[in-house]
Amino acid sequence: MYLIYVDESGDVGIQGSPTQYYVLTGLVLHELRWQNRLDQILDFRRRMQRSFGLRVREEMNASSMINKPGSLVRIARNDRLTIIRAFASELASMNDFSVINVVVDKSNKNLNYDVFTMAWKVLLQRFENTILHRNFPGPINPDERGMIFPDNTNNKKLKQLLRQMRRYNPVPKQQRFGIGYRNLMIRHLIEDPNFRDSKHSYFVQAADLIAFLLYQSIAPCQYMRKKSGHNYFNRLDPILCKFASQSDPQGIVWL
Repeated sequence: MYLIYVDESGDVGIQGSPTQYYVLTGLVLHELRWQNRLDQILDFRRRMQRSFGLRVREEMNASSMINKPGSLVRIARNDRLTIIRAFASELASMNDFSVINVVVDKSNKNLNYDVFTMAWKVLLQRFENTILHRNFPGPINPDERGMIFPDNTNNKKLKQLLRQMRRYNPVPKQQRFGIGYRNLMIRHLIEDPNFRDSKHSYFVQAADLIAFLLYQSIAPCQYMRKKSGHNYFNRLDPILCKFASQSDPQGIVWL
């Protein structure tokens, strides 16, 4: 079974939103590799504790570490950035991870565009399709399934969306005389989403870091641009799911 841990960067608002983009990131891992990757992340966190004083159980929220560090203010800002860079490199070394990224450019959307629903529909469909075509790294079984572990979000809306997609999921296809639709119902994702508080999940924190770095690669804040942090997303290239989009060299799905 494949597990996908999901977090976001940016917000889903259109009118009056402070962010132009909404990034939704899913970090995919096979259940048989879960313990090994957890052990590796724990080892990384212990190194960060020895080197910078970041306690093993403290939450790593990438955006907050740069802009609103709270209790992590005791760690110098440059060192917090070094931790972020090191975590990106550590994740990139775990070749049984696979990352699906969806980006919504809200600048060209009308006011009734549902950013949350559209981004999640695409992410779930890509997760389903990649399982179906056996394109994730890891064990290749003919009957693999997937489970979803998002950070706390609009829990009720996401639960309803997944249930709906199991019954009705129209996907456009090109036909000779226009656009038609296929009902590609979700069949390989089991159970409702299993919501997590990110402070209790290293894997959700990893998805958060990737989403943050992707957003910063598109629209970096002044500090990240000054420190070349807008280039850190490229470190993750070895684990990006290129199958998610054939039109983007890093597999990013743009909406």
